[in-house]
Amino acid sequence: MKSEYIIGIESSCDETSIAILKDNEVILSNVISSQIETHQKYGGVMPEIASRLHVENIGYVLNTALKEANIDSTLISAVAVCGGPGLIGGLQIGMICAKTLAMFYNVPLIYVHHLAGHIYANEFAKSMTFPLLAVVVSGGNSELVIMRDHLDFNIIGETQDDAIGESFDKVARMLDLPYPGGVSIDKLCKDHTKAVIDLPKPKVDGYNLSYSGIKSCLARMISKLKEEGKLDSEKVEEIACSAEHAFVDQLLSKIKKAAKDYAVKQIIVGGGVSANSYLRSKIQEEFNDKYDIVLPPLWCTTDNALMIAKVGHYMLKKGYISSYSACSKANLSLEKYYKDLASNEGGNDK
Repeated sequence: MKSEYIIGIESSCDETSIAILKDNEVILSNVISSQIETHQKYGGVMPEIASRLHVENIGYVLNTALKEANIDSTLISAVAVCGGPGLIGGLQIGMICAKTLAMFYNVPLIYVHHLAGHIYANEFAKSMTFPLLAVVVSGGNSELVIMRDHLDFNIIGETQDDAIGESFDKVARMLDLPYPGGVSIDKLCKDHTKAVIDLPKPKVDGYNLSYSGIKSCLARMISKLKEEGKLDSEKVEEIACSAEHAFVDQLLSKIKKAAKDYAVKQIIVGGGVSANSYLRSKIQEEFNDKYDIVLPPLWCTTDNALMIAKVGHYMLKKGYISSYSACSKANLSLEKYYKDLASNEGGNDK
């Protein structure tokens, strides 16, 4: 049987990444050029700078990925690219690269949703068991998704305001902690047994989430402490840990409700916040005796092209092939995108 070789391309934010995946499991290369050091001085990602760096880096990243994989170019089966959501400038750089490669190798172009990539990153740890609850937690997204089969996404809950990763970054910025804020807070709060401040518990219907109220409460608290000159290192740590507990504990309560109501067999977590040590420990502690808990490897929690190639494998099997007229999308619904693909019998002219 002929082997499958998929090139994955990811450039939706501040990582330029290209990978080659063989037969959906053998990692031949996964090259990532991170822009974090450049954006740290601004306290967040600067879209125009990110786009320029993608242009500068993508040629080197591609050459390195192909060299590391060391395969005959005639073996390439398809090119999978993150088409959205994300920063439009970066997405377009990846899309141009993907179309060029697909044309050059005369292979299918596969347009992958970024959040599908984060969900499927879990398959580098363990295969999916359906029905499952996928918990997407990243800088721009917080969603609870029920999956009954591959590429079957049903969003049952999402944030009504800020995403959990965005909230971590904003609180960290208030506390003058370095970007990325979620990473800084996690490093500061390794002792999860310490007492924390009792913060508001948002009352949100169903499986939805809300973080803006907690964040606003913290903003007022931090502002007052700064005015009084009382925001010392001990207080910074206390507030950071309190924020972490409040954000994660709300998420855990929604996971508990959704997993029970939908009688899922497995719970998986994807996105940058899935690297948070408190979240990883608590979800194992609270749910491991009732559900199969899968967490992505730490190397696969941030944006990378392997997760795009992984989704590309399943899309190729279903015939979800894109045309060369496909356009990158800064905003793109996970559920609607894949349902549209299914109803169009695999065609994609986005």
